[in-house]
Amino acid sequence: MDKRLLDILVCPVTKGPLIFDKDKGELISRAARLAYPIREGIPVMLEEEARTLSEEEVEKWKDKK
Repeated sequence: MDKRLLDILVCPVTKGPLIFDKDKGELISRAARLAYPIREGIPVMLEEEARTLSEEEVEKWKDKK
């Protein structure tokens, strides 16, 4: 994920920052508790395409930026 792109993308629900999860190929919104998929290198920033994060996943990303 291009760092410049990640710097300008925000969560469409909360307008907050996103965290890139390289292992799962997702953009994480802690505030919305959602993970947006990245398909063929393109972030899919639609709430209905995002998956809900579990409590464990939210805790995992708690201290990440």
